[in-house]
Amino acid sequence: MVKIDRIEHSVTIPEGVTASLSEDGVVSIQGSKGSLSRQFVNSNIHLFQEGGSLIVRTDMPRRKMKALAGTWNAHLNNMVRGVTDGFTYNLKAVYSHFPMTLAVKGNKFVVNNYFGEKVPRTADILQGVEVKVSNKTDVVVSGIDKENVGQTAANIERCVTVKNRDRRVFQDGIYLVGKE
Repeated sequence: MVKIDRIEHSVTIPEGVTASLSEDGVVSIQGSKGSLSRQFVNSNIHLFQEGGSLIVRTDMPRRKMKALAGTWNAHLNNMVRGVTDGFTYNLKAVYSHFPMTLAVKGNKFVVNNYFGEKVPRTADILQGVEVKVSNKTDVVVSGIDKENVGQTAANIERCVTVKNRDRRVFQDGIYLVGKE
């Protein structure tokens, strides 16, 4: 049963950022770091531009429509934050006996000598994401699209998971230490 007649979220567009909304529901946001675009289509949720903000509105919402309106609001806020500040994930490589070496080759992240393995392990770097290795153990993943930056950091973490060993003893790997 509907308890609230309207849910409305407002995403303010700061100075230096331009947003455009097309007829087919594609929102394009341009800022100092770059531009992002994403399609928002649903018959029960309305997205429109009013003044210097984007409005997400749903009338007579059920639980799923409330949740989806909040999700659209979060996506739009992340797009605005991405084109103004960007997103950065900091990871750290930890090893005890075998010193692993980290490198970026094209759109692949390569880990050599993990637990003394001869075959290097690789992780995919998604489009629009920049990966830097410093001090042999620090990895910085940055970009403007939060989903791609987070997925690239997860790919790097996942490529060095320990199989068939006790994780409390074999703690070598690459771990997330901070987000900005």
